[in-house]
Amino acid sequence: MNIGIIGSGLIGASVAKLAIAAGHRPMISNSRGPESLAQLAHSLGCRAGTSEEAAAFGDMVLIAIPFKNRFQLPVSTLACRIVIDSSNYYPHRDGRIDELENGITTTSELMQCILTQSRLVKCFNAILARDLSLHQLPHGVHGRRAIPAAADDVEALNVVADFVDTLGYDVVKLGSLRESWRFERARPGYCLRLDAFQMKQILTANTRASWVEEGSWRL
Repeated sequence: MNIGIIGSGLIGASVAKLAIAAGHRPMISNSRGPESLAQLAHSLGCRAGTSEEAAAFGDMVLIAIPFKNRFQLPVSTLACRIVIDSSNYYPHRDGRIDELENGITTTSELMQCILTQSRLVKCFNAILARDLSLHQLPHGVHGRRAIPAAADDVEALNVVADFVDTLGYDVVKLGSLRESWRFERARPGYCLRLDAFQMKQILTANTRASWVEEGSWRL
């Protein structure tokens, strides 16, 4: 499968590395242009392009950029494609967004408001990049780590779950984008090493008042 990756930071590079190992073909991109990615692309063994080129290349496209940069995405090129949204909201970086602070909406719903024609799936936001290359296990192995995901498009969610499985992780499907708040930043279960049963238990038990200490998941 061709995987376009918009954003060449830690998550984007980690997914690209795992995708290559699983037999997929990624193209990485960033806002500075493919020339700035020559060394990274060479070390990974993949192609680099512009954001537009990565969007056009991918059968599936991963967005791994700061949430504040969502308005810079190639919206028309991403239309009708399965788009994986791995973004998280950090007020000090992205600016305060009252709808998120007040629990009125979710990061993925705001992303869908921009990518109105894309088949959006929230995934990869609740695992640290350093863990992505450490915890993968073959399908069916007991204790395999799970990654949460949500989407309004059930077929797109299943395609992403199958892709994540090839990378070495199970997926816990949490329902629609409306439910993706359950695994946003600083929620119980966020970035913890849990199997599918444990992950589902914690995330489904979350309430809007459920929070953990900022940064505790990095310890």
